[in-house]
Amino acid sequence: MDALAKDLWRRAQEALRVARHDLSVSSDAAASRAYYGAFYAVSAWFAVKGRTFRKHSMVEAAVHRDLVRPGIWPKELGAGFSRLAEARSTADYGETEHVSDEEAREAIRMAADIVQPVSQADPERFPAPQD
Repeated sequence: MDALAKDLWRRAQEALRVARHDLSVSSDAAASRAYYGAFYAVSAWFAVKGRTFRKHSMVEAAVHRDLVRPGIWPKELGAGFSRLAEARSTADYGETEHVSDEEAREAIRMAADIVQPVSQADPERFPAPQD
């Protein structure tokens, strides 16, 4: 699982970098990439524990059940992950709905807030992002 966790962490870092870059080009693309930054970071955390998920909704449920409910993460991080999932849905599938520039900036901030405790929990395996 270490190889998977390492790759997921690399993907998380890349997604956050791309989200920041894409903000000037497309708020939808930036919000989607921000979600993936958080998604991959959380998935890396769970992979270290031998857990993988087949659906995005399963990762979101695990965040609330296994991180927020037992008090490992504050409720705000769980709510932030859920807001990121909603923003990604709008960005990727919203038809005539779009993510605003302000919402995309907030999505990037939320994703960075979610990546941080993953890095802090195991800084050797998950080095802090290089902005």
